[in-house]
Amino acid sequence: MPNEHVVVAMSGGVDSSVAALLLAREGRRVTGVTMDIWCPTGELGGVRAQGCCGAESAQDAADVCERLGLEHHVLNFRRAFEADVIAPFVEAYAAGRTPNPCLDCNRAIKWGALLQWAQALGADALATGHYARTLDTARGTVLARGADPSKDQSYALYMLSPAQLARTRFPLGELTKAQTRRVAAEAGLPVAERKESQEICFLPDDDYRRLVRERAPEALRPGPVLTAAGEQLGEHPGLAGYTVGQRKGLGLAGGPWYVVRLDPARNALIVGSEEDAHSSEITVAQLHLSAAAAGDRFGATVMTRYRGPERPAEITVQGDAARVRFLTPHRAPAPGQAAVFYQGEVVLGGGIIAGPGPPLHCS
Repeated sequence: MPNEHVVVAMSGGVDSSVAALLLAREGRRVTGVTMDIWCPTGELGGVRAQGCCGAESAQDAADVCERLGLEHHVLNFRRAFEADVIAPFVEAYAAGRTPNPCLDCNRAIKWGALLQWAQALGADALATGHYARTLDTARGTVLARGADPSKDQSYALYMLSPAQLARTRFPLGELTKAQTRRVAAEAGLPVAERKESQEICFLPDDDYRRLVRERAPEALRPGPVLTAAGEQLGEHPGLAGYTVGQRKGLGLAGGPWYVVRLDPARNALIVGSEEDAHSSEITVAQLHLSAAAAGDRFGATVMTRYRGPERPAEITVQGDAARVRFLTPHRAPAPGQAAVFYQGEVVLGGGIIAGPGPPLHCS
């Protein structure tokens, strides 16, 4: 849509830079925005920030905007990021869950604070460098997978509403990562060969235990390692160091042993066989469903970790929760992670895994 005003969330990486470039080429008015959310303050636990939200990244985004002739802003969202991303991240580990902070960042920061800022500016849409697509249907705008299956990021966007999706642009949705880099190189963008960060942006050394230890030391208290039958096999240094399905680093004789469950009430790590780490049913809370979801009971394939395997299941909805019954047992769905429902290319919705089923009084 020519003359459309689009705010582009720019991290300084190649993906968001090419998103801005493509929109500008289409004749849209583009405003680049870099969010000051945490790392630009300097250090966390004595480690200098190098992630996607550092000062160097903000300068890269500014350089790209200057090259493209675009307006660029840096917005201070530190307070919101602390309250809506970092605090829940620590609280989840303290409660024996395995969080995914990108989900909270997308929900509360990018499509929360940033989208509100864009609307106040009078912009028509928000764009990001995510590899995902939107589809217009008779029931409204729905989320779909990106064309590149190795880069598809729809899993982390399942919570977006049809209204939010209608105001969202994903310029990279039809591209592969190789094509994105080629576009950047041909345009002479200074970030064309910039490496991707594999770390959580507010953990530049990728050591989440350090942050948990500083904020919630009780989550790293030693406790017993037990079998489901109650036999003690050893001691763990803190539940926050483990996730369901984990095998490495348990330090137990016999086995092989896998983490089956975290029990914060007893500060106990429950282990068992690999088969024990599989689930036939899970509870999904904080449910979000798209306009494409078909009623209170429907079939879908379900992904329980980013880029993890999908398994067919039957979803039964009750209020803002659901019971997911896998047709065959699914390996290690971890409380705190998202369960996302797909029907082919379309995202039907999803929610946060609360625990094993059956959770609901459903017929």
